[in-house]
Amino acid sequence: MNPTSLIADARAATGLDDLGADGWQEGLERYVEALEAEADLTELGNLATEAQIVGNLANRLRVTAWWADHPELAAERIERPMIVLGLPRTGTTLVSELLHRDPANRSLMRWEAGSSVPPPRAAEMATDPRVEEARESAGTMDALNPDFKAMHFEAPDGPTECVAVLAQDFKSLLWSVITHVPSYDAWLLECDQTSAYAYHHAVLSLLQSEAPGRWSLKTPHHCLALDALVARYPDARFLMTHRDPVTVMASVCSLARSLSGTFTEADHLDSITRTWTRTALTLVERVMTWRDEHGDERFVDIAYDELVRDPVAVVAAAYEHHGEQLSAQAEANMRRYVAEHPKGEHGRHEYRLEALGLDPGELGELFEPYRRRFEIAHDGAGIES
Repeated sequence: MNPTSLIADARAATGLDDLGADGWQEGLERYVEALEAEADLTELGNLATEAQIVGNLANRLRVTAWWADHPELAAERIERPMIVLGLPRTGTTLVSELLHRDPANRSLMRWEAGSSVPPPRAAEMATDPRVEEARESAGTMDALNPDFKAMHFEAPDGPTECVAVLAQDFKSLLWSVITHVPSYDAWLLECDQTSAYAYHHAVLSLLQSEAPGRWSLKTPHHCLALDALVARYPDARFLMTHRDPVTVMASVCSLARSLSGTFTEADHLDSITRTWTRTALTLVERVMTWRDEHGDERFVDIAYDELVRDPVAVVAAAYEHHGEQLSAQAEANMRRYVAEHPKGEHGRHEYRLEALGLDPGELGELFEPYRRRFEIAHDGAGIES
C-alpha cells in the first residue's frame, strides 16, 4: 500500500485528476505509513482499508471537479450552524439525532458525506439511490462486526459525523478509530487543520446548494481545532456534552478496540488505552483553553445524566440559550424519536475498567481539572455505554 498507487486508483475510478488545494498529502502519507508499520492488518483488512482510502480520494476528486464546473458555489453562505461536540461516548449522537428531527435543521447525512456529487435535491433526500448504496455498505460492516451496532449506530439514511468529510483531507479521528495507527494519531493531535476545515466548508456549500437549511453538525473531533472551525464558521454555536471521563474512557477504549480489531488478528489494547487517554485529554484541554481565550457565550454545556433524564427539555434549553425557539413540530418529532429509539435498542455495550487495563485513580487525576470546571459528577465506570 502506498499513496501514489492509491491516488492513481482513485483517478482511474473517477476519470478525474485534480484533488484540489494542497494540505491533504501529509495526512495521507502519515496514515499509510502507520498502516504499514503498526496496524497489523489481515488480508481482508488491507483490502477494506485500501478501498476506504480510495473512496475518500474519489469523493474529493468529484467535489473538486463539481466546484470547478459550478463557480456559483462561492456565493453559498453557511450561517449560524449548531455544532455538537464533546468527548466521545457522552451523548453527542443523541443530541445530533434530536437536532435532525427539527425541520428547520439540515444534517450531514451519512450517505451524502461519502458520495457528495451530484448534490442531493431537497425533495429526494430519502429516495436518492445513494441511500440504498449506503445501506448495503452498512450491512456488510454489520456482518463483519455484528457486536459493533450495540456500541455505536448510525442509520444509513440518518445524520453522521463531520469526521466523514474531514477524512477526505486525511485529518480526521475517523482514521484513528477504525485502525490501530498511534503514530498517525500523535501527528493528528498537533497538525494544522486549516485545510481540513476549508475542505469541510466546500463540501457543505456544495451539499446545501440543492438542499438548503440551517446546518446541525456533530463530532468530538471539532474539539481539536476550534480555531480552524470558527475561522470558517464565525457565527457557529456549540452544544457540548459532558460525562464522567472515567466512564468515558472505559467506553471509548472498548469501542476503539472492537472497531480497529475488525480487520486485524492482533490485540493492541495497551496501545489503544494510551492513545485514547492522550487523545481524550487533548480534546478537553483544547476546548478549555479556547474558552479561556474567547469566552463561554457560544457554548451550551449539557450534562449526560440530564440528557438521559429528559433529552428534549435539554435541547429546548439549548435552543433558548442560542436565541432559537423549538417549534411544536420539532418537539413532537423529537419526542417521537426518543419513544421509538430506547437506550440499548441495538443491544448492550458492556465494558469494565479492569478488563481494559484502565486505572480509575490515574484517570480521575488526569481529568480532574476538566471535571471540576464543568462540575461533572462521578458516576463510576459502569458496564454499559
